Amino acid sequence: MHGTSALAADTAHSVTPPDAATIEKQWVAANRAFDGVRQAILAQTGKIAWQGPMQPDWQSLTGYTTPEWYRDAKFGIFIHWGVYSVAAYKGEWYPRHAYERTGEYADYYQHQIKTYGPMPQVGYKDLIPLFKAEHFDPNAWASLFREAGARYVVPVAEHHDGFAMYDSKLSDWTAVKMGPHRDVIGELAKAIRAQGMKLGLSSHRAEHDWFYEYGRTFNSDVNDPRYAALYGPAHPSISVKGEDGQDVDWTFVSDVYLNDWLARSSEIVQDYHPDLMYFDWWVGQPRFRGALAEFAAFYYNQAAARGQGVVLNYKLDDMRPGTGTLSIERGQAADIRAQPWQTETSISPDSWGYAENDTYKTPDEIVQLLADVVSKNGNLLLNIGPKADGTIPEQARQILLAIGQWMHANGEAIYGTRPWTHFGEGPTQVVSGTMQDTKTKPYTAKDFRFTTDNGHLYAIEMAWPASGQVLIHSITPSMKVSSVTQLASGKSVAFRQQADGLHLVLPAQPSGVHVYAYRIDVQKDEAETTKEGSASKS
Repeated sequence: MHGTSALAADTAHSVTPPDAATIEKQWVAANRAFDGVRQAILAQTGKIAWQGPMQPDWQSLTGYTTPEWYRDAKFGIFIHWGVYSVAAYKGEWYPRHAYERTGEYADYYQHQIKTYGPMPQVGYKDLIPLFKAEHFDPNAWASLFREAGARYVVPVAEHHDGFAMYDSKLSDWTAVKMGPHRDVIGELAKAIRAQGMKLGLSSHRAEHDWFYEYGRTFNSDVNDPRYAALYGPAHPSISVKGEDGQDVDWTFVSDVYLNDWLARSSEIVQDYHPDLMYFDWWVGQPRFRGALAEFAAFYYNQAAARGQGVVLNYKLDDMRPGTGTLSIERGQAADIRAQPWQTETSISPDSWGYAENDTYKTPDEIVQLLADVVSKNGNLLLNIGPKADGTIPEQARQILLAIGQWMHANGEAIYGTRPWTHFGEGPTQVVSGTMQDTKTKPYTAKDFRFTTDNGHLYAIEMAWPASGQVLIHSITPSMKVSSVTQLASGKSVAFRQQADGLHLVLPAQPSGVHVYAYRIDVQKDEAETTKEGSASKS
C-alpha cells in the first residue's frame, strides 16, 4: 500500500496521443506471434459460416429460432470477475477510469496512484499478480447458482480490460498464464454443466479498442509498446454523426482489429461450445456489422452440426430483429414482446464487478423484476461480482439463497411458462428501456403479473395486502374459475367471482420474499383462454 507521497512522485505529464497508424503498428507488432493461429481460426470460421443452414448475411440470419431450453429457463446468473476485482473500487470500469486524471472520474486515478504507485512506473497491469483467486471453487459457485434457481450461467470470458479469463491461444494476457494461473472459464464450464445448467459466455472485447484511451493522453504505461498486447489500440474516442443526428461511428477500428475480434470470439466457441454467447453494445457500430454477421452464421452453423440450440444476445439495434435475442441492459419492456428477450441487471444498483462497500438490491426487488420480465416473454440474467480471492460476497450469497427459496416454492409460475393474453394489471407503471431498472416505483398488492403453462393461469402478486384480501380485475366471470391455490403453501384459496373480477381471501402470509404466486384453474371448456398469448409454446 502506497501513501499519499505517491501523488508527489507522480511524474505524469500530458502528451499528444500517437496517430492511429502508429498505434495500430504497435498493437499489430505486439500480437504478431499469434498471426498463424489467428489465420487458422479465421479460415475455419469462414468455412463454417458458409456451410450450414445460415449464411453471413442478415436476411439469411432471420431464419434463427430461439431454442426451447432458453424460453423455459427464465432465470440465469451473470458473473463479472476479473483483474478489476483486485481494486474493488466502484466496479469493472476501474481500468478505464484509473487513467482519467481530471473530470468526473478523477477519484479513480487518485485511488490508483495512492494505492498502487505512480505512473508510468505502475499501471493496471500491475494488479494482475494480485489477482490470485486463491479461494476460487467453481463447484461451490455452480452449486450456489443452482440452489438460487438459475438454469443457465454466463461468466464473462473477457471484459473491456483485455484480460482473458480463458485459455486463449491468441494472447499471453490470460488467467492461465498470469494471475490465478487457471483456466477459469474451463473450470466453470465443467462445474456449471455438471449441475445441469446451460453455459453462456460473454465477450466485451469489441470495446477494448478504445477502453484505455485516457492513458494515451499522458505519460502512462498504456503508451509503452511492451504492454500494447494488453492495453490494445486505445484509440481516442471520436463522435461522428449521421444525417439523422445519431452516432454512426465512435472510434477508429481497423480491419486487423476486426479480424482479431472475430478470431477471439470464434476461439471461445470452438474451445468451450457455449449454449449462449453475449456481446456488449459496441458490436453494433457500423465497422463491426460484417464481422458480426460472419460470427453469427459461424456460431449457429457449428451448433446446428452438433444438434445444439444456442442463443446470441445483443443490445439495442446491434443486430437485425429476428437474427438473435435482444437483451435490454438494466431495463424492462413495456409490454409483451413477440420474440423472446432478456434483461440483464446486477445484484448491485451501481456496479457489475465487485466493489468494497457496495450496495445491493433486495430479494423482493429482484423477484418482482423477474415476474415482470417473464410475464412479457423475457428472461432475467442477474449479475454478481465475486471478490478477487474467488469468494462471493456474503450479502450477495444470501440474496441468491433467498431467491432460490422463492423459486423452489413458486417456480411453477416461472419456469417453462409463456405470457398470457396480457402481462398484468395494477397501478405501478414500469419505466421501460435501457438503464431504467431502478426507476420503477415500489410495487403494491394491487400489482399482478400473469403467466401460463399447461392450461394453468398463474397470477403473481407483487406485495402482500394488509387486509388479506385481493381483487384481480383481469379474471372475469366468463372464465369460470374452478380452484385457486397459493403455491408457496400449497393451500387452497377461497374465492368468488363478481362482475369486477376475481376476489381472493388469502391464507396466512408465507415467509420469505414478499411476492406471492397463485395457480388459477378454470373449467375445462375455458382452459383454452389460459394458454399462451402472443408468444405460443411450440
